[in-house]
Amino acid sequence: MNDVTDSIEIKPLSAPPDVTIAVPGSKSITNRALLLAALADGVSTLDNALFSEDSHWFVECLRRLGFSVEQDDARNTLTVHGLSGSIPAQTADLFVGNAGTAARFLTAAVCLGDGEYHFDGVPRMRERPIAPLLSALRRLGAEISADNGHFPLTIHASGLSGGLTALDASESSQYVSALLMIAPYARAKVTMGITGTVVSQPYIDTTLRMMQQFGVTVTHEDYRRYHAPVGQRYRAQPYTIEPDASNASYFFAAAAVSAGTVSVPHLSRESLQGDIHFLDILAQMGCAVDYRTDRITVHGPAQLHGVDVDMNAVSDTAQTLAAIAPYADSPVTIRNVGHMRHKETDRIAAVVAELRRLGAAVDEFADGLRIEPSVLHAAEVQTYNDHRMAMAFAVTGLRTAGVVICDPACTQKTFPDYFTRFETLYQHDQTSGQDQPR
Repeated sequence: MNDVTDSIEIKPLSAPPDVTIAVPGSKSITNRALLLAALADGVSTLDNALFSEDSHWFVECLRRLGFSVEQDDARNTLTVHGLSGSIPAQTADLFVGNAGTAARFLTAAVCLGDGEYHFDGVPRMRERPIAPLLSALRRLGAEISADNGHFPLTIHASGLSGGLTALDASESSQYVSALLMIAPYARAKVTMGITGTVVSQPYIDTTLRMMQQFGVTVTHEDYRRYHAPVGQRYRAQPYTIEPDASNASYFFAAAAVSAGTVSVPHLSRESLQGDIHFLDILAQMGCAVDYRTDRITVHGPAQLHGVDVDMNAVSDTAQTLAAIAPYADSPVTIRNVGHMRHKETDRIAAVVAELRRLGAAVDEFADGLRIEPSVLHAAEVQTYNDHRMAMAFAVTGLRTAGVVICDPACTQKTFPDYFTRFETLYQHDQTSGQDQPR
């Protein structure tokens, strides 16, 4: 499974795994830390940084904006030379691929500069929403040219005046995070009121906690109104990035579906990441979860149980749950995740289509889906250039023979060596002479 191929067939496990699998640094934390370090005054070294497509585009954009960013692949570090809120370049063409964090965070950040900055991305990025963020930035004094509120767009920057703004956060919490991180550098205090239902709120908590770690405090009133006083500045520092809890979910799900045991080191219940609460769902399904200060271990049950869960706050793990849901003894219902339709693909429609392709009985709702206990069969799983489709449905293949993952290279977005680490689940098979996945 080390070679990049058009497809990978996942072989079922012949025995429950009992393994420890290290997971690379969090994408969400890496890209937030990159921006906070760039806005800080001085040099920050980010340890255990994620090297993936999403972080690559973020780093390249920072470099095009004139920041010095040094990458050490051997040590998994990024060294960022921050300039205390200044944007060095006066013009830049910025390509963000399909990285939502780069698109939203950097669109906001360049408004602090003095010049003209053009953004574009892959065709899917041109479809993904950003209009609410643009409207909120305009209320703070930004001048932005964008057709129909989508990429491509151009920022005509002259700093942010600050003041009052409103933001519709019903499509993405990244809008909120983007504005919060730059707000301390506006010329006047920023007060931001939130309209609509906030999705993926734990990611906002991650942003607020990281801002505080870098020396800036923003207050809020029940996540509906935020106050960012002027005069605060981020502090440059060495900063260690946690393993990615979203990407760890696939290995925890592997334990759940195989009655096995999987540990992920350097991850704890006190994680900055909201997706750590995916483990609460696994516990409801019958898994035993052991939390230590330096690792989390999941022990899968003999039989998974169905659940009915609101996954709005942990929607990046909804595909993980859906991929193992057919093996439960009662239905699994995933609710309140309508915003998933605006991700790398329409994730609700994609999951429904691929589960049905595998033989599962599924009902689709506007904001979720219901999966019945089902006997699955072999099929080629389409991944829609969505890394989470590939990683989630690989777990399905641990129980059902003949599951083929198309375009496995799409995992480059956040987890380039996912399928190499996935092989660790087969250590027992290797020692007993069984074939590995191929």
